[in-house]
Amino acid sequence: MIPNANARLYRIKAAQRDLIAAAGGIERVAEIVGYGKSTVGRWNHGDSPDLMPLDAVWMLEAETSSPLVTSALAELSGRRLTDLQRENETAADIMRGYADLCTKAGELMATMANALADGRVTPAEATAYDRRLAELSDLIAACRKQAASVRGEGGFAVVNGGAE
Repeated sequence: MIPNANARLYRIKAAQRDLIAAAGGIERVAEIVGYGKSTVGRWNHGDSPDLMPLDAVWMLEAETSSPLVTSALAELSGRRLTDLQRENETAADIMRGYADLCTKAGELMATMANALADGRVTPAEATAYDRRLAELSDLIAACRKQAASVRGEGGFAVVNGGAE
């Protein structure tokens, strides 16, 4: 017997119950997947050993946009699912942030270079310089959040449009 077989079954059954609830309950799920209410009821019942067939899992996960059973199966195999769209958005955010940072840093240098060109910094030039520093400071804070997000998600690849 597989160690923790019951724990695995209960984890999958819990995911099935969550999926059935997310899809609108037993009657609605029966309509969506084309199985009888009693069959769906067994999928929903924690003490029944009946598991959903893959076609039902796929239909319900597509209906709810929630890969609840698939995530549970991945988790039981020591894996986790990732959201490719979110990863691509994260990659775009950090790249956009970097581009903005370079732009603002260039504007800051141009502002100070113009101010120093005559060997004198006026109060108006100092104010403009301070304004550019504040913009850069805000952008740096946003870039740090983006970097933390990428660290938290395990990084990303810039090859093939973000796909590894």
